[in-house]
Amino acid sequence: MPVDRLTPPSRQSTVEYLADQLRTAVMTGQLAQGEQLGEAKLAEHFEVSRGPLREAMQRLVSEGVLVAIRNRGVFVPQLSLADVVDVYHTRTAIERGALDLVLAGDRAGTGRRLDPTVTAMRRAADGGHDAAVSDADLAFHQTLVDCSGSLRLIRAMRTLVVETRMCLGELETSYPDLDSQVAEHEALRDAIVDGPSGEAERLLLAHMADAVDRLVAKRTPTGAQPRDRA
Repeated sequence: MPVDRLTPPSRQSTVEYLADQLRTAVMTGQLAQGEQLGEAKLAEHFEVSRGPLREAMQRLVSEGVLVAIRNRGVFVPQLSLADVVDVYHTRTAIERGALDLVLAGDRAGTGRRLDPTVTAMRRAADGGHDAAVSDADLAFHQTLVDCSGSLRLIRAMRTLVVETRMCLGELETSYPDLDSQVAEHEALRDAIVDGPSGEAERLLLAHMADAVDRLVAKRTPTGAQPRDRA
């Protein structure tokens, strides 16, 4: 192969680095929902000029990770209860479609690809690391959709990654213990590999519905009745 056809390894630009850092901060709750991003403070923190920082923030606004309000500034989105429920309804549709394809294909291969995420979740739970459990939880569901082989389902899932991780951050204090969160994923993985017909779908739907119920309960004042999700 001629040398001029070879390309050097890609190097992450300052803008890409800043966008990745801010995206992660939003996903994990380091930047809280509704928080305003101050250019001066962030530029000082990252030791960069405002130019690349502003470009990174504009990129995240175009992705929907941040929102720009005219004459006010740039903010982390505030997910309403309706937004949260919609995220899970959309994820349910995507993951149910992915599961159908997985169950009609290489179930054992999918199980092997899910194994590292379950192992990571179990290790994090044993260490009492809530955020790491949430990271592994998200990786599990992304891997499940990836295993479907459907480019459109995969692309649709990726558009929900940030909002999903924000929701998982809220769920971190809603489980009685981390082991129960891990056990749900272990059971789903096992059902995908060799469970009876319909068991994996039942577990997936129950898992999603339970997450919505926990989030609704957390956001609903004591004694109030949550709205019907149907």
